[in-house]
Amino acid sequence: MDRRFLTVLGVSLVFALVVSGIFYQMLGKASPSQPAQVKSDLKDLVVALKPISIGVIVKPDDVKLVKVNTESFPKGAFSKVEDVVSRPVTSNILQDEPILEGRLAQRGNLGLPSLIPVGMRGVTIRVNEVVGVAGFVMPGMKVDVLLTGRPPGGEGMVTTTVLQNMQVLSAGQAIQADSRGQTINANTVTLLCTPEQAETLTLAGNESRIQLVLRNGTDTDVAKTGGRELSQLYGSYVKSTKPKAAATNGDEGPPVRPKPIVRKSVVDAVPVPVAAAPPPPPPPTEIIEFRGNVKTIGTVAPRQN
Repeated sequence: MDRRFLTVLGVSLVFALVVSGIFYQMLGKASPSQPAQVKSDLKDLVVALKPISIGVIVKPDDVKLVKVNTESFPKGAFSKVEDVVSRPVTSNILQDEPILEGRLAQRGNLGLPSLIPVGMRGVTIRVNEVVGVAGFVMPGMKVDVLLTGRPPGGEGMVTTTVLQNMQVLSAGQAIQADSRGQTINANTVTLLCTPEQAETLTLAGNESRIQLVLRNGTDTDVAKTGGRELSQLYGSYVKSTKPKAAATNGDEGPPVRPKPIVRKSVVDAVPVPVAAAPPPPPPPTEIIEFRGNVKTIGTVAPRQN
């Protein structure tokens, strides 16, 4: 074998080993720093360990910590469990859902006040089974408020919609729905209102009769209604009692005018002479005739003049 060829082959192998060693050293130095870089980009996130209902006070057993990328950390979330413990929940939280600041109330603000956001009010109104839509009012539902009464200076009853898309905070003493999904029969309902809506609702409850109307929770449109008067319910009956004018070419004719009343003068009537009735004829004359011991009675007609 050629000595020159063996020399070139040996040099090539040595060069390949040197290059491989250099690359191996470079990869060995870079690999320990990569996990450190990834680890530094992770952050703790507090999430729900199980579903948490509205009004429940958060306990340490209700939450857990998970690692998430810093860029994926939700706004308003927490990285420490102690920041969420002992705080009431104002909105239902699902399992593995991050705990956000907007879903919790401040510590010490327990019960129904914890469900009222800043700037809002909770107004409680008295209802019955009919007004409360047959007991189907549950916390979290949306309702409209109808008002029935007599307006100042009005002649009849009027029903109008005064408030729409109002959220039910509580039904009776319950501030969350039944765990079995059953409805709650309550004598009072608390609605979430703005200060202006609270004034309207309070005045409506004191002056007139109110009615709650259920609506779809996803329907946020505000319907424009003009209200209904009592006379409109009997509109067809009232029209049927009025006289109808003759119509020509499909149009209503002029109204029928009442006939004028003609006053007749009273004239003294001339008495008409009436012939006097003739006197009654005289009664017949009775005649008694005796022939021996036989008595005969007869009559004689009176003489006519």
